[in-house]
Amino acid sequence: MEYQQRLLKEGVKLHTFVIAEVGVNHNGSIETAKKLVDIALKAGCDAIKFQTFKAEKIVTRQAKKAEYQIRNTSDLESQYEMLKVLELSQECHLELIKYCKCNEITFLSTPFDEESSDFLESIGLKMFKIPSGEITNKPLIQHIAKKQKPIILSTGMSTLGEVEEALEWIYEEGNTQITLLHCTSNYPTIPEDVNLRAMITLKQAFNIKVGYSDHTLGIEIPLAAVALGATIIEKHITLSKEMEGPDHKASLEPYELIEMVSKIRNLEKALGDGLKRPTIKEYETRTLARKSIVAVRDISTSEVINIDMLTCKRPGSGLAPKYIDMIVGKIAKRSISADEQIDLTDVY
Repeated sequence: MEYQQRLLKEGVKLHTFVIAEVGVNHNGSIETAKKLVDIALKAGCDAIKFQTFKAEKIVTRQAKKAEYQIRNTSDLESQYEMLKVLELSQECHLELIKYCKCNEITFLSTPFDEESSDFLESIGLKMFKIPSGEITNKPLIQHIAKKQKPIILSTGMSTLGEVEEALEWIYEEGNTQITLLHCTSNYPTIPEDVNLRAMITLKQAFNIKVGYSDHTLGIEIPLAAVALGATIIEKHITLSKEMEGPDHKASLEPYELIEMVSKIRNLEKALGDGLKRPTIKEYETRTLARKSIVAVRDISTSEVINIDMLTCKRPGSGLAPKYIDMIVGKIAKRSISADEQIDLTDVY
């Protein structure tokens, strides 16, 4: 919250950068990918993110699939075979980045190898996302850091020490434009495994901007992350949870994404600037809800006023109750009727 309050006190409007994570939920189809861009745009997301990789560069042909991948796809194929059909060609990337530019939504993609990161730079990517699985990949991290572009670093499956090590590799290349994303790399993540306070620990430990990459079902946890100070929210999206593929079931459908972004924007407004003061509407309510000093009974001119002659009643348009001691013991300048407000000008 300190970061949010500082931004707002400096006149910067709080705006959570919301990333609609497609990942591989396009299922290898450029048309599906474009439909997901349309959904992210309609929901009011700031960016939409894909993945850039060559299956042969990131996984051996014998590598097994993760448990959730087997559960959501098939146990008859290897991880390599699954990923191979989910690659996006360079031509698809160019078509998607053009489509995003025309629709004024930021195109992002996660590279999983040096060649992919170079390609993304060549087509104008302004920000790089390093996924949780690559946080110990020093060669890739430093290769990306050398590009001197902002970096979003996911920290799923990581210890605090591993995060520190990855940050040091980035800093060694002179790049300090980093946002850490707290993340739990389970698909889906159950609430008990979220540990959202770890996001605050990351911010305090490294004095750095933080965000949250969410794999839970629903939208409650991302909202909580915004309330705790997340500057970036990343959430998987899909056309339908019933589609074939490893990540669809842990993703938001279109109506859920629209609801999440809408609630994040309302939450941003509600967080305010941290200064405790009445709103304009509260000034109006304050007059009706607060009390003023009034006479309990009729008070005659020149009568000495004691505490038993006074009480406090609404509205608060007169002298506030905190000044009652300034009335007690004074002499009435005029006759005052029961229930009439008493002001300092009425006594001497």
